[in-house]
Amino acid sequence: MVISTTILQLLTIMSTLGRAFVSWPIGCEKRVSATSFQHTSGLEGAIGAIDGCHIRIQRPPVRGGDYMNRKSYYSVLLQGIVNAEGRFINVFTGIPGRVHEARLLRSSPFFQEWQEMMGEYRLLGDSAYIGQTFPFIITPRRDSGALTNADLLRNDDISRGRVTVGQAFGRMKCKWRRLRDLPNTCIVTVVKIILAACYLHNLPKMP
Repeated sequence: MVISTTILQLLTIMSTLGRAFVSWPIGCEKRVSATSFQHTSGLEGAIGAIDGCHIRIQRPPVRGGDYMNRKSYYSVLLQGIVNAEGRFINVFTGIPGRVHEARLLRSSPFFQEWQEMMGEYRLLGDSAYIGQTFPFIITPRRDSGALTNADLLRNDDISRGRVTVGQAFGRMKCKWRRLRDLPNTCIVTVVKIILAACYLHNLPKMP
């Protein structure tokens, strides 16, 4: 897919305005988000839900095999953290699709600053983050057949809370259908398109 110079310029401008669209909560915003997640899941202290999402692309000309994911198509990963309303509060993308979500997190700028950004709060995550050194993520317990009723209920609570991030990815892909299959081989352009979609996802709905 050939993108016009005008669109590329627009994408470049949007990429420099990311903080205006996606921003980390502070002070009372964290408390409001924690209250919302507690209402939904019953879990205390969670201000967001984290997950990774594959964005299908064409095979890049350089190290193309790195982008083949476990589902046998080429993709880049998008890591999203959303608040209780399903708005992105942190995004990171461009990592090859074959990379595990835990490694994706470790590669992100967020991971380098998580202590300062999270403070006393935590995120809700799925089984991809189990057994990793992520003390700021609440994860379900792996079901090896020996879980107690309390463990199962807690897993259900986490699942209810983190559904917001999956729904956010789904809504974004429905609204910006090009994200279902980006016919691009330039990763720099792919990253700009994905980030632009995340930013536009956060814009308030018009009345």
